[in-house]
Amino acid sequence: MTEEKTGMGLEPNIAGLLCYVAWWITGLIFFLMEKENRFVRFHAMQSIMVFGGLTVIIWVVSIIPFLNVLVVPLLSILSLVLWIILMVKAYQNVWFKLPWVGNLAEKYI
Repeated sequence: MTEEKTGMGLEPNIAGLLCYVAWWITGLIFFLMEKENRFVRFHAMQSIMVFGGLTVIIWVVSIIPFLNVLVVPLLSILSLVLWIILMVKAYQNVWFKLPWVGNLAEKYI
């Protein structure tokens, strides 16, 4: 169960969803601005870790010619699917933890 409001005056499920809207950028914004609500901080940290990692991986793979053609489209599809799932789960007030990353995110909030 989540707290009533966030430190920014938003409902936790709305703030959790917004953590994912612009990938790791909004995750970073919410992580830095939200000091009280663990639900929002968790989703913000998970957003930073998941989409920050995917951004780096896609960038590195995109400079390798052969992998660029094969792997980047698959990573893009994976990113889109994760993005939608994570936003929906946050909006539903669910502490949805991805394998490995979710436990790390929870540890660092």
